[in-house]
Amino acid sequence: MKRLLAASALASLAVVSAIPAALAGKADDTLNIVWERELENVDFYFNTAREGIIFSRLTWDGLLYRDPKTMDYVPLIAKSYKWVDDVTLEFELREGLTFHNGEELDADDVVYTYNWVSDPANGMKTPSNVNWIKTAEKVDKYKVLVHLKEPFPAALEFVSGTLPIYPKDYYSEVGPDGMGLKPVGSGPYKVLEVEPGKKVVWEKFDGYMKGGPKGTPTIGKIIQRTIPERNTQIAELLAGRADWMWRVPADQADRLQSSGKVQVVNEQTFRIGYLTMDATGIVADTPLKDERVRKAISHAIDRKAIVEALVRGKSSVVDSACFPSQVGCTTDVPKYEYDPKKAKALLAEAGYPDGFAIDFFAYRNRDYAEAMIGFLNQVGIKVNFSYLKYAALRDKIRAKEVPFAFMTWGSNSVNDVSAITSHFFGGTNDDLAQDPKVQELLNKGDTTVDLKAREAAYKEALTIIAEKAYWLPLWSYNTNYAFSNDLNFTPTADEIPRFFNASWK
Repeated sequence: MKRLLAASALASLAVVSAIPAALAGKADDTLNIVWERELENVDFYFNTAREGIIFSRLTWDGLLYRDPKTMDYVPLIAKSYKWVDDVTLEFELREGLTFHNGEELDADDVVYTYNWVSDPANGMKTPSNVNWIKTAEKVDKYKVLVHLKEPFPAALEFVSGTLPIYPKDYYSEVGPDGMGLKPVGSGPYKVLEVEPGKKVVWEKFDGYMKGGPKGTPTIGKIIQRTIPERNTQIAELLAGRADWMWRVPADQADRLQSSGKVQVVNEQTFRIGYLTMDATGIVADTPLKDERVRKAISHAIDRKAIVEALVRGKSSVVDSACFPSQVGCTTDVPKYEYDPKKAKALLAEAGYPDGFAIDFFAYRNRDYAEAMIGFLNQVGIKVNFSYLKYAALRDKIRAKEVPFAFMTWGSNSVNDVSAITSHFFGGTNDDLAQDPKVQELLNKGDTTVDLKAREAAYKEALTIIAEKAYWLPLWSYNTNYAFSNDLNFTPTADEIPRFFNASWK
């Protein structure tokens, strides 16, 4: 199968070499970007896709911005901020800001957004992004207090990344459906057109703030197209009909690089892969309820071999249920080296000397999933494999219909353990372990401002997760970006392409 895919990709390169180049994006000041996954709803609060984060950063701004180089929090819509006490943040807003539709941006919009998204009745797709907010309060036209339910030291991370400010008058009228079709923000680019799941057109917002931390956008127009087939994306890029693509498989990235027609850059990301297992039997009465079986699976898969052969780039094996750079993450946890003999012995001890069959799901990196299936087969575990789109698989997991799955999580680019470990093991709808001790420890880490106490609580929680093999963390991800030789573009480790900082050479 891999040889067939490689041959197909090579054929694509040969075909496009004979295609006359179309007008490059630089010629008409239009950056043409392509990606493969449909964005179910461009309203940021009603999608969980990485593409939704990209859309959000172009279209909307938040109160703060995290500098991707220094990781410092700097004012964006806010001109200043301070902690009043452990559960109160004060923001002074910039004056003179407007939304793309001309509405002035002031405290009413901030208070409305925070109070609306933090209301559970409104059904945010990622509740952990907002469930720490108690309420927002207007002090005057340009001053807001945000009250927290309890001390939450990671609040600034979320304020800087996952809480874009919406226009009160517009959003209260059109709601998520209207915002999904005709988005209105205050960010560096305004949306001209949305063809759901297929195409988005932005143009530079001439009224964007001057001197802000995002800089001043220079490229006049951005067009995004959804193209599910990777080889078609490559053909578009090499023919000059696209200027940027990402997540290029390593073998195809090598061929693109050698073509000389485009630039290829590899960068690490916050995203990690993991196997989630129904340890409590909440989905079904399967062998996964037995800790020995989960440990057998963990020993059965040669993660290092998959990283070296398939994932490649700057990726490495991950042993904790978090990305190593995140505040509170530790690598000092029990580890599962590749040991198929030990895996078979554990299965026999658990009563499955001949293995067993189980349903297994994935939504991306089919070749990685198939490699893991091969390793599982070698110790007698046979899987009924289902490959779904992300939204469909996410919904099945939350409906408790998936016992065993290969998933990934980018933490919404939040550099804090609370954005991943607490999300999946803190008692949320995504928590298949439902371990009271782990939940208690994570809550302690999430709510104390004492960094040493946070780290100690998270370390204990992460150790239990590893000891019980609730997850098998797999590897960190890297991303290959391929883009026009005419484009200045710098990827960052938080996996957020900042097209508002891109420019033509």
